[in-house]
Amino acid sequence: MLSSSTAGLMASSCAIVLLLPGPTNTLLAAAGVRQGLRRSAHLTAAELTGYLVSISLWGICFTHASHSLNWLPKLLRVASGVYLAWLAIRMWFAANSIATSTTSVIGSRTLFSATVLNPKAMLFAGSIFPPAAFASLTTWLEAMAVFTALLIPIGLTWISIGAASGNGRLPHVRPALVQRCASVVVAAFSISLIWSLAR
Repeated sequence: MLSSSTAGLMASSCAIVLLLPGPTNTLLAAAGVRQGLRRSAHLTAAELTGYLVSISLWGICFTHASHSLNWLPKLLRVASGVYLAWLAIRMWFAANSIATSTTSVIGSRTLFSATVLNPKAMLFAGSIFPPAAFASLTTWLEAMAVFTALLIPIGLTWISIGAASGNGRLPHVRPALVQRCASVVVAAFSISLIWSLAR
């Protein structure tokens, strides 16, 4: 079973990473622009399914590997911290607006595939989800319940942002500023990950 402190730390970490711009969130926002909130809301189910598959596979892989390679979890935390630092720098300098592809309707299969291949899944499995989640079905269900409770509203938020941008309701939102603020959050998370290893 997840302790309250473990669940709280996991929830806050998951929320930060799920809020970050990335391939899945970009597709959700683009779907909102193209199709609106009501017609795109079902895509959060495809996102959830993709993450459940990918996180579970990565978690099982890491759990089995860590028995013979006890240095692997620490290495993964360092790699995750470096990846997030790189992502923060890239986001700061790119400061791109949300992609607004209007060439085709974004479907569940596209969202599922993008999510399965999303590097965030490896970060969740290797650094954010507790190792016990991949050793016990009860703990896995608890962790996934926390994850699901965060993913659905955050996914709908990204769709809403796209929908509001598409119909002109957010004329004063500057995407570059939003992205730079997000990059600061990513950088802080990266530092906290690496700092937790140094203590």
